[in-house]
Amino acid sequence: MARRKYVVGNWKMNGTKAALDEAQAIFAATKDHDAVDVALCPPFTLIGPMIAAAPGAAVGGQDCHSAASGAFTGSVAAPMLADIGASLVIVGHSERREGCGESDAEVKAKAEAALTAGLSVILCVGEPRGVRESGGAIDYVLAQIAGSLPAEFDPSRLAIAYEPIWAIGTGLVPTVDDVAAMHGAIREKLGQQAGAGAAEGMRILYGGSVNAENAAELLDAGDVDGALVGGASLTAAKFVPIVAAAAAL
Repeated sequence: MARRKYVVGNWKMNGTKAALDEAQAIFAATKDHDAVDVALCPPFTLIGPMIAAAPGAAVGGQDCHSAASGAFTGSVAAPMLADIGASLVIVGHSERREGCGESDAEVKAKAEAALTAGLSVILCVGEPRGVRESGGAIDYVLAQIAGSLPAEFDPSRLAIAYEPIWAIGTGLVPTVDDVAAMHGAIREKLGQQAGAGAAEGMRILYGGSVNAENAAELLDAGDVDGALVGGASLTAAKFVPIVAAAAAL
């Protein structure tokens, strides 16, 4: 099955309304690469304004709560994201797992809540450097998938993003062979846990210091269906070449 490439920008805690010009430039330029699905996930405060500034573009959240509503000060529920027009949400990013102590069970609950609300989901997994150096990276990541994957899902609405924690924002990047091995192991695990059809239909993205210089090589690795891009997604000048690299494959 030919899976469409998928390139998603995670703006993290960056951006005010002044950044909407960059978002418009990104979405305008990437229309020339219509074989690639493109989305941006800005801070919550920019989701509505970005949708208004770029009608029809795929805009998502960076996290959601597992509950649909309630006494959870400062949190955002998946139905709220859907209500303002978001079409997707990232869950389980390493900065949530590591910085906020989110467990696999919490990530799973968030993914299920998002799917129930009608959102597509990018579910993140990845290992810290010590685990990579000890040789346990694949087992670590597959255990995260075992604990985080929703019980039921439409494979067209759920993507996995493999992001080695030690590569995020550091400029360090695993070898192409390492990326291909991890993505292949993830695909096999998805088949075991969700069935061959789901595994074949799901997209697995790579995230971790992706930029215009390394995108083509990484995106051409086995079982890599796209990229989850951090800092390089903040400007059209840096992000559009990554989308172009995906389109060229």
